[in-house]
Amino acid sequence: MTAAQAHDQPMSTALIRSEARLLVPALMFIALVVAAVASLGTPLITSVATTFHVSLDSAQWTLTIALLSGAVATPVLGRLGAGPHRRATILATLAIVVVGSALTVLPLPFAWLLVGRAAQGVGLGLTALMMGVARDHLPEERSAATIALISVVSIIGAGVGYPLAALLAEFGGLRAAYGLGLLVTAIAFVTAWHSMPAAPEGRSAHVNVAGALVLAGGLLLVLFLAGERSLWSRHLAVAVTVAVAAVLLLCVWTVSELRTKTPLVDVRAVRHPAVAGANIAMFVGGSGMYLLLTLITRYAQTPHSAGYGFGLTTFVAGLVLIPFSVLGFVAGKLTPRIRERIDGPLLLAGSAAIVGGGFVLFATARSNLAELLAAMGVLGFGVGSFSAAMPGVILAVTPRSETSSAMSFNYVVRSVGYSLGSAIGGLVLAAGTATGRLFPNDDAYTTAALVGVAAMAITTMASLALARRRSPETNPITAPVGVPGLGRSSRTGS
Repeated sequence: MTAAQAHDQPMSTALIRSEARLLVPALMFIALVVAAVASLGTPLITSVATTFHVSLDSAQWTLTIALLSGAVATPVLGRLGAGPHRRATILATLAIVVVGSALTVLPLPFAWLLVGRAAQGVGLGLTALMMGVARDHLPEERSAATIALISVVSIIGAGVGYPLAALLAEFGGLRAAYGLGLLVTAIAFVTAWHSMPAAPEGRSAHVNVAGALVLAGGLLLVLFLAGERSLWSRHLAVAVTVAVAAVLLLCVWTVSELRTKTPLVDVRAVRHPAVAGANIAMFVGGSGMYLLLTLITRYAQTPHSAGYGFGLTTFVAGLVLIPFSVLGFVAGKLTPRIRERIDGPLLLAGSAAIVGGGFVLFATARSNLAELLAAMGVLGFGVGSFSAAMPGVILAVTPRSETSSAMSFNYVVRSVGYSLGSAIGGLVLAAGTATGRLFPNDDAYTTAALVGVAAMAITTMASLALARRRSPETNPITAPVGVPGLGRSSRTGS
């Protein structure tokens, strides 16, 4: 080695480390922004209804349509992100989110607000792409921890966006709250422009357009059923018919994915016991986690006249989410270290048990605000550790080139699980509301909490079953070179 080569080598190593230090916060920031912006619909539903003179059910679609577009866009973006044009895909998606954010701020009719919210929801599909970038371009010892934190911030983003949006809506009006979304998405676009590297060479990806349309139809019906909770109580036959249609569409999509040479999601890989078990745990666990989140925030805002509750304003109720976000982030930082000693599925089981403990705490002790904050903190820690452990379980058996696609399917499962959790909570509370009363009985919250305990018990058992089936050599990200799709030999493809 010449003197010049010896001088260049440490410089190039230092440059790589410098780029990695810049890339990690960029990935985290983009994942946080798209999650926070998509959640803006939650605290603003009442403001939308009064500003646009529409019903609360119609205003609810500002949240539902974002979840729907995100669920549909996620597998499509995951497939595009597995190809050679990942950087262009990320920038184009963020551009769509920025345009959608502008539509929510401009003084346009309600229909345009929905279009803008749908465009903002598309950004939810970027979380899996951020994981793919981390796995491809970060040193192996940093990629696992970064992927875990990306997964965590994609969830706690709601806890960050909720109080900020509520505060701006309270003092500056609806447009000011949506203006926050426009500002941060524009910053995210500039950040991606300067920091996102190109995908490794040798990748290819084709989008199955027909499969995407069928999946969109099935998910639309699923989310419609979750959002229109009154349909089950007033028009049961219609609800059952829609549910059957949704199942049929998703079955048709599965069959088409198995037959096509360019699947939107590699369904065969999804059938791997580790991946299938993780997705089942994500579906059931996600339902329970979102159920508790909605129960606590709704209980906190219930006025004292109902005989319980604390009558908090939207902004103050948003502050109740702070323990959720803080302890969720703490758990996300701790989990990769614990993962060195405990297998991923066992971490999932332990995290689900912690969330179950949050349900028990809420069911038995909610007489003062401190107890609600404690339950929210327990929920945040459990959700944070669960989210941080989940990618490692899936990526342990996933080729590096398929990172975005595999994780995108998991996030579709999570979105549907969240919607189901919201629907279950609404149905249980509606069943516990006496005729002529506006608010449910206090006992209805206890019943809903017990349903959540059952969901987390199922999640814990599913994770333990997965731990028994797992092979000891499938260690995420840092598996030996001989494991397909992992290790240094597969850095640029499968």
